Order: sequence, then C-alpha cells, then structure tokens
Amino acid sequence: MRFEDWEPHYTEILDYFGFDRESDEAAADLLAGIIPRDDIEALESLISGKTVTICGNAPCLKSELDRIEGVVIAADAAALVLYDAGILPDAIFTDLDGADDPFITMNEGKTIIAVHAHGDNMPLLQRWVPRFPGRLIGTTQAAPLPQIHNFGGFTDGDRAAFTADALGAARLKFIGFDLSDTTVDPMKKGKLFWARRLLGMIGHDL
Repeated sequence: MRFEDWEPHYTEILDYFGFDRESDEAAADLLAGIIPRDDIEALESLISGKTVTICGNAPCLKSELDRIEGVVIAADAAALVLYDAGILPDAIFTDLDGADDPFITMNEGKTIIAVHAHGDNMPLLQRWVPRFPGRLIGTTQAAPLPQIHNFGGFTDGDRAAFTADALGAARLKFIGFDLSDTTVDPMKKGKLFWARRLLGMIGHDL
C-alpha cells in the first residue's frame, strides 16, 4: 500500500487512540539512524509467490501450529512460542515489546527481523537494534524514510500481513489470531478492532 493511500487510515488511528504523529516520526528518525542495513530485498525474495503463514500470539497459537504452511512470519512474542516448539520463523515483525534473548539467536540464524518504530518504543529501539547480528528491516506507521518502510498495517500481525501482501505473497494464512477476545484491556481491545478492520481492507476477514 502506498503511503498516500495509508495516510488517511493512519490519521484515523492517531485520533482513535490519541497518539502523537510527531513522536512516531521521531522514532522513525531514530531507527533510520541506528539500523545497520536494509534487507527488504531478502524479505521480498522470501515471500514473493509463496504461501505465507502469519502467526499471532493469541493463546490458541500452540494448538494451531500443525496448520503452518510455507513461509512462517511471527508477530512479536509469537516467535517465542514457535521457538519453544522447535520452529524457527522466517521473519518476525516486532515493535520489541515482546522481544527476548531468543530473538537474537533466531536472527543469528535465518530469521529476518522487521523492527517497527513508533512513538513510545524509542528506548527499546536503542536497546535491541544494536544487538541484532543478522538480517533486519525497519518499519514505521508514519511517512517512510530511506531504509524505513511503510506497507500499511498497525499491530505487528496486521503489519506483517500488509507487508506480505505488498511483497507479492501468493496466499496468506493466519493462525494464533483471536480478534474477538473480550478478556483484554481497553487498549488491546482497540488494537484488535483495528487489526480486524485493516485486515478486511486486504481481503482477510478474521
């Protein structure tokens, strides 16, 4: 999705949550200054023309691992569930709030990490990005910058879906998603609402 098409939705999300666009832009600037490389071509080569399974971190994920097919993308801490099950994801999309040391181990292997910058994760960017030794890409929900991409999407899971769609995935599968969870706090409930709405925009009604 082009940024000019994404921007109206982004503006609506900012208004919905009361987030600050300038903070998002400052975080993107920070990430652009510390990310050592841009491996978007490797991610596109991995995804283009393939079936991609996107793994959310809902409690149902563990019981759905047998449904994995093709390229495996984990949304943030879902990567730890996969790792504990002996599955190395091909990519992790993360704003780093679920990051743990196995992320480094996975990145030392084949796993591409797509690090997302937003207004309240700048300390996490400074802590984690220099520690990743392997392939990286940077993402933002604000205007893209050199080395910092925006294919659309808001939460880690739907951002992974937007990216896979933009990079030419033949088919998307979803496991570990429960967008109707009523037990979560109001912020998380809002994020699930937007995840459902955004995924519907690219043809996936979960």
